[in-house]
Amino acid sequence: MTAGIEVVRHPRARRARLSVDPATGAVRLTLPKRAALAPALRWAEAHGEWIAEQRAKLPVPRPFVPGATIPMGDGDVTIVWDETASRRVSRVGDWLHCGGPIDGLSRRITAWLKREALAVLSAETAEFAGRVGVTVSGVSVGDPKARWGSCASSGMIRYSWRLILMPDRVRRATVAHEVAHRVHMNHGPEFHALVDQLVGVDAGAARVWLRRHGAALHWLGRDS
Repeated sequence: MTAGIEVVRHPRARRARLSVDPATGAVRLTLPKRAALAPALRWAEAHGEWIAEQRAKLPVPRPFVPGATIPMGDGDVTIVWDETASRRVSRVGDWLHCGGPIDGLSRRITAWLKREALAVLSAETAEFAGRVGVTVSGVSVGDPKARWGSCASSGMIRYSWRLILMPDRVRRATVAHEVAHRVHMNHGPEFHALVDQLVGVDAGAARVWLRRHGAALHWLGRDS
């Protein structure tokens, strides 16, 4: 990181490229491996107005505070906070109840969402794996910024916990995508046909949704 700009050397880069990450707001300067750094940084810093314009287009942070609404599947839940109530997070219909000190509220809400995500994603992974007759060695959740899921050759599947914030059809298509990699470790026609078969529709619509709306989900739970 130099002068607020993240510098990335990429072996396939043929020229300098400046971008603003829609998931984090980070300014990234991608360079060929042997490109001189100093003139590239001067070039990037000269584009301050463009950087400001791109940052102005970023989603607005949506912190987990009392009264905040959180998308979950095909619906929403609203945070209800009572300092005198239990710290335990509980969902009652469309309400998410949580007590205790306000300072730890966001952390407790996030931890609850991660647990819910792991439970739902584990169940859906088992469902799809059973349908195609494959094994999955384990399921875990994290918070990667560059991908929504990954499937290792060992059979371990890792998801972004933020899948729980997506519409059901998008989340399930993402799960089907990773399970299908247990059959096809590529993105060829047979792979996509299997994903469509698992979800019962063209999963391409889910990919379109992710491209249009996915980055905004990374701003949920953020104060800035």
